[in-house]
Amino acid sequence: MTDPMLFPNADESAQPSDGVSRRRLMTGTATAGMVAAAGCVGSDESTAQPTVFIFNTGDGTVSLIDPAADEVIETRAIGLSSSFPSNQYTPGLTDDISDSLWLNVGQGVRGLSLDGFSETATVETESGANWLEQTPNGQHIVVSAREPAHKQFRIEADPSSDTFGEVNGEIDRTPEGGRGDNAGPGPCDITVHPDGQYAYVPDLYGDTLTVLSIDPFEIETQITVDPVDDGPSAPWMGTVSWDGDTLLVEHNEGETGTESIWDVNDPANPTLSARLTADDGLGERPLTSEIGPDSATGYVFTPGTEDVTVVDLESGTVTDHLDLGGSAFVGTWNPARTKLYVPVQTNNEVAVIDHETGAVVDQLSVGPSPYGATAATVRPPSDSLAALGTAMAQLGIWSESTETTYCIGKCACGHEL
Repeated sequence: MTDPMLFPNADESAQPSDGVSRRRLMTGTATAGMVAAAGCVGSDESTAQPTVFIFNTGDGTVSLIDPAADEVIETRAIGLSSSFPSNQYTPGLTDDISDSLWLNVGQGVRGLSLDGFSETATVETESGANWLEQTPNGQHIVVSAREPAHKQFRIEADPSSDTFGEVNGEIDRTPEGGRGDNAGPGPCDITVHPDGQYAYVPDLYGDTLTVLSIDPFEIETQITVDPVDDGPSAPWMGTVSWDGDTLLVEHNEGETGTESIWDVNDPANPTLSARLTADDGLGERPLTSEIGPDSATGYVFTPGTEDVTVVDLESGTVTDHLDLGGSAFVGTWNPARTKLYVPVQTNNEVAVIDHETGAVVDQLSVGPSPYGATAATVRPPSDSLAALGTAMAQLGIWSESTETTYCIGKCACGHEL
């Protein structure tokens, strides 16, 4: 039986990607004509302003939030969406208007410049289910491409490099095989240790936790993850703490999901510290997580119970539940790491969690079906033409189709693996 969490469109009439490039907003003749008539209008305003980016899967727009005022500055059409953009170290690394946001789009990974969201790089991975993170020094993007590729990629992310945007490392993991009829272990998600030497990959179909060496790009360690009960442990998402001591891993295990906590003081050799289930107070269907700036608190997004499960990482216990009133799958910190921004996809809003008070302090209306989130210390300059593109997107009037992104649980319509 097909798992609806993994394949949300399995029973729907899909509109699969035909492989045609849809990467630039203003490329169709109808839109180009309107742009020519309107002329180019920009802004000389300062771009050195922290910004949170929320990707709305419903219409291919991105909502820009000012985290100082907790206000939506604008919602801009970009012709694509991203469910799991790089957001661990990217907010601190993205400090120039020419820098890139790194996104999972279509059948691969995309870089978009903050100067107008123009494309800076694209890598096809042979899979529609991709997760990526930037290394702490900004040199590389590391990628997990789940089925059918079952591959890991390392991409040059230094914009000064002659090989920027090119793959400079690849690991084919299909020889490992996978549970049942899966052709590989299903590398699902990737999180990078703050020392920059190792990355952690939960393997959904391998029931393993794989430690990658960043340089050389190879498998360092692989650990079999035992299940809580009789079924597979199915680890699929993970987040390492800022101090490098702790790793949270979410599991698509059983009827409600489980969570594991790992000691990574020896980064190449994680050891299991605790397992959390619904009996321990864990919310249902844990999908992803973020870790507080003090590295002591875990925020686990549990869309099955429409909340965020708060975990004390030292004691390995659930301490609170933050009601969201809808389903949220991911979140991102503002660059200062004081507030966590959580797209609540079913409500078309973003919940703002204040770390100091441990409470939801605001709810901001954004575009339809928000899913992915990341941040930067700079803001794209405003452009009067962007309002035209946004209006077209909201009305469904496009010269080209909007590119989709793979989402667990809920998905941009028509996406295929």
